[in-house]
Order: sequence, then C-alpha cells, then structure tokens
Amino acid sequence: MSETLVNGKKTTTELEKVVIRFAGDSGDGMQLTGSQFSFTSALWGNDLATFPDFPAEIRAPQGTVEGVSGFQVQIGKIDIYTPGDQADVLVAMNPAALKSNLQFARKGGNVIVDLDAFVDRNIEKAGFASNPLEDGTLADYNVVEAPISSLTKTALEGLQLDNKSIMRSKNMFALGMMYWLFDRSLKETEKYIDSKFKKTPALAEGNKRALNAGFHYAETIEALPSMYKIPPAIIEKGVYRHISGNTATAWGLMAAAERARKKLFLGSYPITPASDILHELSRHKNLGVITMQAEDEIAAVCSAIGASYAGQLGVTTSSGPGIALKGEAIGLAIMAEIPLVVVDVQRGGPSTGLPTKTEQADINIAVFGRNSESPAVVLAASTPANCFEFAYMAAKIAMEHMTPVILLTDGYLANGSEPWKFPKTADMPPINLEEAKKSNGVYYPYERDTEKLARGWAVPGTPGFEHRIGGLEKQEKTGNVSYDPTNHEKMVRTRAEKVERVANYIPDLEVQGNGDGKLLVVGWGGTFGGLRTAVTELQHANKKVDFVHFNYINPLPKNTKAIFEKYNKIVVCELNMGQFASLLRSKFPGMNILSYSKIQGQPFLVTELKEVFIEHLKD
Repeated sequence: MSETLVNGKKTTTELEKVVIRFAGDSGDGMQLTGSQFSFTSALWGNDLATFPDFPAEIRAPQGTVEGVSGFQVQIGKIDIYTPGDQADVLVAMNPAALKSNLQFARKGGNVIVDLDAFVDRNIEKAGFASNPLEDGTLADYNVVEAPISSLTKTALEGLQLDNKSIMRSKNMFALGMMYWLFDRSLKETEKYIDSKFKKTPALAEGNKRALNAGFHYAETIEALPSMYKIPPAIIEKGVYRHISGNTATAWGLMAAAERARKKLFLGSYPITPASDILHELSRHKNLGVITMQAEDEIAAVCSAIGASYAGQLGVTTSSGPGIALKGEAIGLAIMAEIPLVVVDVQRGGPSTGLPTKTEQADINIAVFGRNSESPAVVLAASTPANCFEFAYMAAKIAMEHMTPVILLTDGYLANGSEPWKFPKTADMPPINLEEAKKSNGVYYPYERDTEKLARGWAVPGTPGFEHRIGGLEKQEKTGNVSYDPTNHEKMVRTRAEKVERVANYIPDLEVQGNGDGKLLVVGWGGTFGGLRTAVTELQHANKKVDFVHFNYINPLPKNTKAIFEKYNKIVVCELNMGQFASLLRSKFPGMNILSYSKIQGQPFLVTELKEVFIEHLKD
C-alpha cells in the first residue's frame, strides 16, 4: 500500500485488494471485530474471504501467546479466493498478539498497537526480552502506537459502566480506526450494536462512542496519512449475504429436505468446529427441522439412522474424533441401505489434537474407516459458500441412491465466510426419490433399480410394505438374514457397485488451463482458494501449469484418468501427509503422482505454493 501527503493533507489511495488481521486476547472481541468489518465490506460490495484463528483453551491466561485470538480478512474489487498470505494492516491489542501474529504481517505494512497494553508485565508474559516498540523489532513496519485503552476510557466517561465493560469496548475503538482507514461506514455496525445491546442501553451507547472515537482518532493522527479505498467488486446481479461454511451447510441440508418434501432430522453431539451446524438448524423449527443434542456420538448417529429408516432425511454432524465413534453405525446404514448424511468438519488430530485448527486428514477414515467392506460416497466442499451446494448434493445422492454419504468440510471452511448469492429453487437439481414397489404383488426390501442399484424406500408401517432390516447380512432381494457365502459375496459386491455407479450422476472434472500444461496441480476440499490463486498467477506469468480440484472423492469423476494421462507430472496438495495422493496412486498405478503436504493447522499460503510449483516446472 502507498501513503502520500499532498500539501500536508491526507489523501485517498485506491487499492485492488487489502488484507487486515485483528489480534488480541480471547476476551478482546477480535472475532466480532473482524466479522463486523467483513460484513460492512460485503455490504459495500467488496468480494472477500475470512479466516478466524482462535485458541482451543476456553480460559487461557490473559496476556499469553496461548490465549491470542485472531481474525484475518482479505477484501477486494477483484475476485478473492483466500484470506491472504500476509496482512497489510495488523491490529495487535497487546504484546502477546504482536508476538504471535507479527509473522503474518507484510514488511512495509501498518502495525497498529494499543500502546497502553505495552507495559513491562505484559511484555514479559508475551515472551519478549525487551519492549518491541523500542528495540527495533518493528523497524520494517509503519507502526501506529495508539493509546486505545485510555482513549476508550475517556470516550466513555459519564456512562454508568464498570471498568470491565468499558475495557471490553476497546475493540470497537480499533474497528472505528479501520473504518476510517478503509473508508467504511459506521452505520451498519451502529445498528448491530443497538440490536445486540437493546436491553442494556448504556452498553450500546458505550460501544458506539468507542466506535466513533476510534474513527475520529484515525482521522486526526499524522501516523495514518492516507485513506485507502477499495471499490466494489463487479459481481453477478442477485441477492447476496455474508455466509460461513457451517451456516451454508445447514441451509443446504434444509434446502434438500424441502426439495425432497422430507422432514430434516439432525442427531448431533457438540464438537468443535461442527457445533454451529447444530446451532443453526435448531433455529429453524418453523421449517420442520428436528434437532436432537444426543448424549454421545453413537447415540447421535443412531438417532439419525432411525429417522432415515422412518422416511425422513437423517443427518449427523461431527469432527474427526466423533466420526471414529460413529464408524460401526455408519456400517449399519450401509448394510441396511438407507440414506444418511454424515458431515465431518475436519480439524487437526489425532485424538483431541488441534480442535480449533484446520486440517484435511480425515479422507482415509471417510473412504476406508469402517470394518469390513463398507464403501460410502464421499464428497468435499471447497469454499464456505459452496458448502451449501455440496450439503444439498450429499443429501440428494443419499436419498436417490439409498446409501450413506459423507460430506467433508474443515475448520477453515466452517468458520470462514464469503459473499453468497441466494440460489433460485428452479436452479437447484431436482431430487427424484425411488419409492418402494411390489413385484407381482409382493414387496421385496432389497429389490433394486437396475440403473442405480438402489432399493426402494419403504416407510415402516405402510400397509403391504412391512419389513425389518438390521446389521446382519441380508439375503438378496428378500432382505432376510443370510449366512450363505455366495450370497454374502454378491451383496458385498453389489453395495460396492452401487457406490461406483454414483459416478454416472456427478459432473466431470474441469481443468483450469489449456490442458497442455507441463504440470497438473491437484487439490480437493478447502485448499481450493489458495491453489486456484497460485495457479492463476503462474498462468498469467506464462507458466505451463494447469489445475483440477476434486469435490467428489468416492467415486471419482469418470474423466479423472483421461485428464491425468495428459500430464507427465501431477502434484497433489493437501493438508495431511498425502492421503488423497495415496488414494489416487492406488487408482492409477504407474502415473507420476507426487505429494505436497502441510500439517500446521493453517491453510496453504499462495507464495509457498507458487514456489513449490516453480520448482516442479524446472525438472
């Protein structure tokens, strides 16, 4: 970003895009601050992508690096696919926030700190040997030392608020500074404050005073000589809203239930970062959504299986540890051949691992993680907004093919957000259900559709369609318990073939590029934004690199092999130790499929990806 003074007055500089990162203690309201800035920018018409980054500890010691919460957002007048590599502006509310987040700030960028927080005790708790504002640590940045805490106190003088409430308003002071710096309106945030604190007018007034005080402070200080304007993006006309991945997932499931004319039942057990799907769906009882917070993960999935058996759309949501517990019950749904949607919002592991950090390491458990031969359809969303689309598709496939479908999202998608255009019902693919039928007047629970191999869906209690199903092997057609070896092999192969035939009903892979690149970059799930941006920038630099991204993991799109055969080198990028790369090697032996992995609880950076791809292009 450039900064200029004309005749001693501040000027306005226009930018294509900018990255802002807010960081402070967990109690400093950084997630709210970042969300409000993102929401206001979305209303202005900017494209954007966000990345909330918060600790797992509920009450980490105040002022420590372990308790720092961050929120990064990239806004622009161009298409934005990632929250950005490095922040052009870092707002650090204390020394610990500066310590843990300075690595994410761009050299030459602005670093805004709360000067009042940089006292000896806080500096020591953060792990600094000396005051970073004085020892040259920030020599490469434009530093704005703003006494945010004391100015907030001054702004709120005369209000009947205790000191704790006053200090909790300082995030609004910082937000006001950002609104001035990037030419944003205060109006929408003031409306939000009035709504949030309508029962406590003094708190509403205090937060609004702090917001305005920060705005006017930034307007007057010489350390910020320039405002920055990011014009609205040129986007397709329509009705938009700012949406997170978890909310989009919940809405996609509701849309599928509505389109199928089924009630939606969610059986779930709270777990980070999947819990917000349960929270969101529980708000929509008026739409016929039924939610149950079960006593454990096994009860959650079994209740969802029961709902599907009873003729509704049964869904269960969790993260990696919960998916491990649900394994046997998912196998039951595979054996019973009833629709079930399992949403796995992936996080760092194993075990409890990194519960608030992102990872892509559950692909093995999704594809293979059940006893015996028990294949399931596996899908993966790739952006916060298209969590809606793939939740819808997961439900559609589950109901049309009478089989469990596992939808993989991740912590980055779940908590991240972006503008989302409301779809029209007519644009969503229809959901065609195969109702149970009789053959010569007799109902056979495992009589199948010849194309999909899906059995009909019979609601228990329907006259003439009485039946029972369970976890023991089924006799072909009748569904009776069978221990016959030949029948067992036939049923195992039939269930596997049914999953493979889903490939006939999903779209082909699309290549970003001319199809004649030297290198093919492969991604899946939530790595889409970084990979697409990196490849696009290299293509603009005339590098021979193409890109494909997978949303359908099992089965793979039918044209996968044909695309792969065009390239001498394929590099699969994923946030694990190479699980999808291993799966692809097993499917396509002899192809030069390489792996680039990262397991740090953080998404890929565009710069690191470009460096990797350039190295591969040298060979």
